[in-house]
Amino acid sequence: MFRTFAFVFLFSALSVAAQQTPHRKTIDSLSRQQWDSAGVDLDSLADLKLVRIPYKPADTIMIRKAVIVPDASESVPITPYMLMKSEVEKRWFFFGQNSLLFNQSAFSNWYAGGNNNFGVLGKVNYNIAYKNRRHFLDNNIQMGYGLVSSTGQSPRKTDDYINILTNYGYDLGRDVYLSTGYQFRTQFQPGYDYALTPNPVYEDRISKFMAPGYLNVGIGLSYNPSENFQVIFRPATGKFTFVLDEKLQKKGRFGLERDGQSVRTEIGAMANVLYKLKIMDNMSYTNQLTLFSNYANHPERVDIMYNGVLDIKFNKFISTIVTIDLMYDHDQMQALQLKQTLGVGFSYDLGFQLKERPDKKKLIKPFL
Repeated sequence: MFRTFAFVFLFSALSVAAQQTPHRKTIDSLSRQQWDSAGVDLDSLADLKLVRIPYKPADTIMIRKAVIVPDASESVPITPYMLMKSEVEKRWFFFGQNSLLFNQSAFSNWYAGGNNNFGVLGKVNYNIAYKNRRHFLDNNIQMGYGLVSSTGQSPRKTDDYINILTNYGYDLGRDVYLSTGYQFRTQFQPGYDYALTPNPVYEDRISKFMAPGYLNVGIGLSYNPSENFQVIFRPATGKFTFVLDEKLQKKGRFGLERDGQSVRTEIGAMANVLYKLKIMDNMSYTNQLTLFSNYANHPERVDIMYNGVLDIKFNKFISTIVTIDLMYDHDQMQALQLKQTLGVGFSYDLGFQLKERPDKKKLIKPFL
């Protein structure tokens, strides 16, 4: 036990003595020099001097959240709902859709037979919108024209329309807007009944530019709670039907009340409902229903117009568009009128587009 205690005491004494060696003193000296060079001289803080840093003034850049940005993934126009909630400083917005659709059939020694044909259909849809605080103005131009050529037949028209809409709105709050504006519809070229006249001439026309032409002017309210749904109700609406062709100014045609009448005027109420349904990615179906009731003449006979558009996008430039139009106007024809088109082709969009929202809802175009 004594020997163990003596050994521990001797080892401790040698360790203390080793710390006083010259090598240890040199190491401590170097450490002290490094501390002095890097440490803060507290005495120097008593004599502080502020140095002026020169600066050059520049324009202030303010970055705000913008809901309207270019985006190629989903091409959509502007709605009042998105327009009035946008924080961008712009006042004018532009959006355009251009489509060129094709269909074709060819036969050679085909046992079932067939007739070679080729068709083309061009469509444009331009939207120019203006926003200033609670006011907005929306202008929309829609045009389309299509032809099909078959062996042994002259080229025939498959689609032909001009549709111009202007809508002024004032934000009343809670997604309700004062709504007033007009809609003008007509066509480019004369139309024919090819079942009665397979190779028609101009004298066989059953319609042409401004025969008929339609102008609707009204005032009311619109409700647009989301990008996918919109309702416009105008209890004071004037509907004007123009037939500026003497040959076509016959009683009963286009709702004319007498022979030689060039303009028919109706006063009533108009309602528009538009709803867009997303079926799956890059596939959507847009429904638009328009109703009009004439106050003075059989208000129970409601004019009905329906338009459905199935849009299938394969990529940014190639798409398939299927449209169906239904119309019933008791004054024009006591039967349902139907038009259907299908085409695959190229489409190109330009202007401001709305980026896809986190909730995956797609956007729709406002209408009258």
